[in-house]
Amino acid sequence: MNKPAHEPAILQGTSRIRYLRLIEIFKIDKGLLLLVLGVSLLFLNARTRWMDALSSWTADEILLEHSKGIAYLLHKLQAVLAGGTLRATGFLALFYTAVLFTEGIGVYMQQRWAELLMIFATAMLIPLEVRHVWHRPGLVGVLILLANCFIVWFLYRVLKRDKAKAHVAPPRVLVETP
Repeated sequence: MNKPAHEPAILQGTSRIRYLRLIEIFKIDKGLLLLVLGVSLLFLNARTRWMDALSSWTADEILLEHSKGIAYLLHKLQAVLAGGTLRATGFLALFYTAVLFTEGIGVYMQQRWAELLMIFATAMLIPLEVRHVWHRPGLVGVLILLANCFIVWFLYRVLKRDKAKAHVAPPRVLVETP
């Protein structure tokens, strides 16, 4: 028979639940920050000075001057929404807020689909985070990248472990009837 591979302590028992709680809190907090950003971008456009500062900060953070692809996508999105890049960014922030809240609440309720959603949503952002750290190295960017890599690894291992346990069937007991 195959001997199971060593299982890290963080995947066992209460440690696993504790890490899942930390991940859900991280995602919900990130969602709250994006909610504030999205609402600000959508409803504070009457303040032109603030909006100019936010516009240049947003363009700088998403490395707009370094990426023709991102600029193209933002211009297409801007044309669809006809409200400007900040308005499009605000809607995008609110959409991603909904995804983060769904992930966080689903993981809190210990739903497998939420863990799968969190793996895919977080893994899709890792290349963008690597690109951001490459062009603008900083401690916060590296910490966020490491946190998201840990989340993907941890949830993958949890799901893999749970799937392996589900495939192990309990032994059958034959009962004779008189």
